[in-house]
Amino acid sequence: MSASPTEPVAGLVGPAPTDVTIPLPPSFATVEEERQYRKEQLAAGFRLFGKFGFSEGVAGHITVRDPENPNWFWVNPFGMSFNMIKASDLLLVDHQGNLLAGRRLVNKAAFVIHSAVHAARPDVVAAAHSHSLHGKAFSSLRIPLDPITQDACAFYQDHGLYADFRGVVTEAEEGKRIGAALGPHKAVILANHGLLTVGSTVAEAVWWFVTMERSCQAQLLAMAAGTPHLINHDTALQSREQLGGPLAGWFQAQPLFDQILASDPDLVD
Repeated sequence: MSASPTEPVAGLVGPAPTDVTIPLPPSFATVEEERQYRKEQLAAGFRLFGKFGFSEGVAGHITVRDPENPNWFWVNPFGMSFNMIKASDLLLVDHQGNLLAGRRLVNKAAFVIHSAVHAARPDVVAAAHSHSLHGKAFSSLRIPLDPITQDACAFYQDHGLYADFRGVVTEAEEGKRIGAALGPHKAVILANHGLLTVGSTVAEAVWWFVTMERSCQAQLLAMAAGTPHLINHDTALQSREQLGGPLAGWFQAQPLFDQILASDPDLVD
């Protein structure tokens, strides 16, 4: 899932002109700089989730690995509004559930789900899950997303389905089953629960969640209106190659992150 400057990005036709700079995920001189950047990106992701209305009480969580200790991850405090989270509010936990930094409670479901996902997928840096309206409505159908729109093609044959709802996730084995259902993909639909997306950056994981939520909404609307016509297999795969890679996911998230960092500058505190 590592991003590459040679990876296709939707909107570019052929190689970029030599005098044009394409934004790429930043690199860092020190682990401390990278840690602060990841925390700021995570806080920005929560603010975006709040702006999009993805909050539902105390449910929902996004995590990012610590760059120095990849078996540790940063997560939101339990019961804190997405719209108020700052980088300094984030908690650091290990895969055993120990709180390593921070003074607030950790959502047990967040630990169970995300620790299993991070353990199952060493390539995953960030993971996002929330009880968004259309995601949870679509998840009750227990079916995969169909390639009925260009945007939905990003997930064509690249998302799993966990079809065994057992209530609030509090047991380690349940987390492992979710990790297995995710498999090698960028997302998984959790039956009667919602969506979970992953990425090699926070921005990528957040973008996949945003666009998957919208794709669920589009399919629900189309199915309510009639019988959607599917994009053919070859075209869907081609579109996924253009829209569905790590760099494309990161790049498509940049307008959202630029906007939230401008409107909510306190999130970096």
